[in-house]
Amino acid sequence: GLWCLSWRQPPNPVVDIGILSSLVGSYRWAKRTAARVVVEAKTRVWEEFGEAMEKDYRSASKRFWQTVRRLRRGKQCPTNTVYSESGNLLTSTGDIVGRWKEYFEDLLNSVNTPSIEEDNNMSSIEEAEAGGSEADSTISRAEVAEVVEKLPGGKAPGVDEIRPEYLKSLDVVGLSWLTRLCNIAWRLGTVPLDWQTGVVVPLFKKGDRRVCSNYRGITLLSLPGKVYTRVLERRIRPIVEPRIQEEQCGFRPGRGTMDQLYTLFRVLEGSWEFAQPVHMCFVDLEKAFDRVPRGVLWGVLWEYGVRGPLLRAVRSLYDQSR
Repeated sequence: GLWCLSWRQPPNPVVDIGILSSLVGSYRWAKRTAARVVVEAKTRVWEEFGEAMEKDYRSASKRFWQTVRRLRRGKQCPTNTVYSESGNLLTSTGDIVGRWKEYFEDLLNSVNTPSIEEDNNMSSIEEAEAGGSEADSTISRAEVAEVVEKLPGGKAPGVDEIRPEYLKSLDVVGLSWLTRLCNIAWRLGTVPLDWQTGVVVPLFKKGDRRVCSNYRGITLLSLPGKVYTRVLERRIRPIVEPRIQEEQCGFRPGRGTMDQLYTLFRVLEGSWEFAQPVHMCFVDLEKAFDRVPRGVLWGVLWEYGVRGPLLRAVRSLYDQSR
């Protein structure tokens, strides 16, 4: 074994110190050059990516948010298990589906729904005050066409599988039929069951993926039903807008979180300038908007001036919602 090892070992070469030093220097220079080129290339790519994201933010918001979600999500392992309400781990498909059904039913169904007497009283008030105002007139094709034109494309369909692109492709005849359908719902005070049926899709937020409360649900609704509700919303807006406090920025067109952040910045700026303390209270009403008592909501709309056929039309959207 030793002889074989000695036989295979090549003779020691004569090393020129000058050549070796030159090679080492060349290697180090090439290494630094390569590192610099990589940094410059990465910087250039990120700058181009930032410019593209800025452009998408202004002109293609859907692609912008898709990219943001993809960057935030990274590599994630899907989970096929979920905890029950008592903390037991569920693994079968039937049990998991049942748990999600139980969770969203408990989350979305208010425990203090209005009584039959309250519903009847509200219906009597609606009938007594019906008619007269512009908001109570029949729905025009122009109203429907304007709403359809502004429908965002690329959205997921509801239970009826009607996509926004289908509605945006309607000609005059198609828009006339859609307007006629909206007016039937308006006149009768009832809507098709598909318009009241939503498909709830859970979207993961953070934390343990096996805990249902770590998800938020989005509801996919019928697009023709959305057109009808958007027409109603446009009629309601001028009535209630003067009654809404100036400080409210949520659920109002042209306002949002940035307005509140600007106000907060101005308050802090003033406190620093005049050396005054600032006391703030942040209240997180967890899942509050999922549990609004509908009977109270109808009463608030009535107090704000939404009455007659318009209020009846809004209520019809929730009569048999599921």
